[in-house]
Amino acid sequence: MQNPSAGQRVADFVYPPVIVLAKTFWRYLGLKLTITGSENIPRQGGAIMAINHIGYLDFALAGTAVVPAKRYVRFMAKKEIFDNKIAGALMRGMHHINVDRSSGSASFVVALRALRAGEIVGIFPEATISKSFEIKELKTGVVRLATGAGVPIIPTIIWGSQRVWTKGVKKNLGRNHIPITIIVGTPLIFEKTDDVASAEVKLRQVMTQMLYDAQSQYPDSHVGQRWAPLRLGGTAPAPLN
Repeated sequence: MQNPSAGQRVADFVYPPVIVLAKTFWRYLGLKLTITGSENIPRQGGAIMAINHIGYLDFALAGTAVVPAKRYVRFMAKKEIFDNKIAGALMRGMHHINVDRSSGSASFVVALRALRAGEIVGIFPEATISKSFEIKELKTGVVRLATGAGVPIIPTIIWGSQRVWTKGVKKNLGRNHIPITIIVGTPLIFEKTDDVASAEVKLRQVMTQMLYDAQSQYPDSHVGQRWAPLRLGGTAPAPLN
């Protein structure tokens, strides 16, 4: 990270113990983490991590994948998380970016400044958790941010976190040794002259193929499982798009 500001130095003071806490939590759950592609995280300079969203632990899991690069991720997260007394304090302490959907332009500007300052910004381009566990339609903000800041997009896929804690399903916080796959893909670079819609289609195609790869390598069977998509013989809800 290049010449961190005073605010960034405070965030870097808050972030390390949170990382330790997250790793301790993974050990408590007995999660079997398989992380590939960490070398695709730039060691300096701005970048966007575009992450699929299947569970509530995706923030922390994606952040864990960046640890080998000795970088921190400033996540864009919805306002409701910041409104929580405990979670909000941690989010602000780590300088994550508050997204108020009634005023999205403000968070866009904050993220743009962070990227230009050399930060890694984490975004869930689907905007919400995918109940089908497939890649939903992506919002265009990721591509617009990347081209506006002149930074690469790093497609990132998580698979297995939905088995621990996801929307509409009872939490599974026992020590069940659940396999979690995290794949950090090759950076994608889009130019300001590129068509945003076409770039978004390409990003979704890349993320979808990465998801399929993660699922094909997953050690547990998907057949008959609530946490698995219909496409793989699971019983998750059908995709809405």
